[in-house]
Amino acid sequence: MSNQNALQRRPRSVLGLVAAWLADLFRHDKAGFLGLVSVVFFVGLALFGPLLVPEPGKPDVTKIYQPPSLEHPLGTDYEGRDVLTQVLRGGRSIILVAVLAALLSTAIAITFGSLAAYLGGTVDSVTGLVTDVVLTVPQFPLLVVLSAFVKLDRPLLLALLIGLLSWPTLLRAVRAQVLSLKEREFVEAARALGLSTFHILFREILPNMAPYIVMSFTIGITAAMYAQVGLYFLGLAPLAGENWGIMLNLAWIRGAIFFKDSVLYILAPVLAIALLQLSLVTAARSLEGLFNPRLRES
Repeated sequence: MSNQNALQRRPRSVLGLVAAWLADLFRHDKAGFLGLVSVVFFVGLALFGPLLVPEPGKPDVTKIYQPPSLEHPLGTDYEGRDVLTQVLRGGRSIILVAVLAALLSTAIAITFGSLAAYLGGTVDSVTGLVTDVVLTVPQFPLLVVLSAFVKLDRPLLLALLIGLLSWPTLLRAVRAQVLSLKEREFVEAARALGLSTFHILFREILPNMAPYIVMSFTIGITAAMYAQVGLYFLGLAPLAGENWGIMLNLAWIRGAIFFKDSVLYILAPVLAIALLQLSLVTAARSLEGLFNPRLRES
């Protein structure tokens, strides 16, 4: 009996934990499981869509703004090209920039927010001052101004600008959380053992904030998507390539709203963005069960 109990208490592998969480998620949270599947679908579409889906083809003026049909399930655009093909191929750059920007802003917020709270003193004061300055600058209007001086023709550059402007809110939240957690007994024990600051912050304190960090990362992705789609819609980023923001811009400037059969052409990229963001939020909310074993057991 003792050996059986010892086996039951043996920690599972990472794959075992993930498999158990997925099984529990499917049983207890169908919405979260569906959200996770949807996120995997959108990510796979962004990675492999341009490789698997052929290009929309050459313009055909005889098929301008056609209604949905078997040949064109979402109709056609102002050049007679298939809308569904453009939607399937248009998510790569949007998702790539959003994820990179969210990773950058989350890394900045976690690193400097936790250091400011744990070290205190001058580090906390300087970090707080810089955060307040950046926080008072309106992000999107600044991006609009920067677009007049910087050509936003590279995804990495766009992700860098969005990420460097998106971290202050999360940093303040991380700082508040670390200020509370650093007084806990397990942190005092780590200090007594002489563990390094890096170990205490990133191995003891931050894992206890994992659900909050994941949710904040998800919100960062959605905010970055809105920012870049807004830039494309206003024509402040180069209208080259394929993405949902460019589709919205072209639908606007080509007068799609004046054609009754162009509704799906206008709504398709909007629905794609909305469904992706809904999937992200739903999946991120359900991730709390992965980080909190007590929720998996309940």
